[in-house]
Amino acid sequence: MPGSGGLELDLLTIALLVLAGLTAGWIDAVVGGGGLVQLPALLLVPGISPVQALATNKLASIMGTSVSATTYYRRVGPDLRTAGPMALAALVGAVGGAALASKIPAELFKPIILVVLIAVAAYTIARPRLGHTTNLRWEGNGHRWAAAGIGLAIGFYDGLLGPGTGTFFVISLVSILGYAFLPASALAKIANFATNAGALIFFVPYGAVLWGLGLAIGAANLLGAYIGARMAVAKGSGFVRVVFVVVVGALICKLGYDVLTSLGE
Repeated sequence: MPGSGGLELDLLTIALLVLAGLTAGWIDAVVGGGGLVQLPALLLVPGISPVQALATNKLASIMGTSVSATTYYRRVGPDLRTAGPMALAALVGAVGGAALASKIPAELFKPIILVVLIAVAAYTIARPRLGHTTNLRWEGNGHRWAAAGIGLAIGFYDGLLGPGTGTFFVISLVSILGYAFLPASALAKIANFATNAGALIFFVPYGAVLWGLGLAIGAANLLGAYIGARMAVAKGSGFVRVVFVVVVGALICKLGYDVLTSLGE
């Protein structure tokens, strides 16, 4: 396949990667966490390096987040006074995280992220009304600084590791800033687009992106994102909350398995 960095890919492998991209785009558009599907699928490609998989995942993901962010903007109208500072800080954080991605083993972060996700799941389930309505905790500059802090921290994580970034954006916007799940998901897409762009600012000159493969998966991600964003807008915050809990549960299972496997080695 042209643009696959010399990797030999059969049609079945390409078809499975495209299906993973479609699924990831839908999940990402609704609540984030599509990397849970897309990145592991790329890592299973014979001969691909972790940095190539991460970089190619960013290319595919930015295609989906561009469509879902546009769809949410047109139908939900997220507050750009929040989205702007958060997205800018997220881009800066993602560049820094990507620069360290090839130097720091992901295994160091997985146990910490696992504990955080378990706490997030417990907090969300214990508060059934969480995220049903928007009740902002700050106004003016305090709100914007809090949004920028969230963007910087999660952007750094996205550039460094990636999976679950959209999920972390959503729960931070809901629990820290006080948004309902639907507008939080809309804002998360704009910030997630910025983190993908920030990571690619580093990965493209580094030569890590497999362009042909990334564009093929990205086309499927784009379609999934369009379907997912329209479905989330139509069904509202209650639907987004249910998908959020399911995705967080899946992330906990995946990371828990990775941590247990690494301990047994």
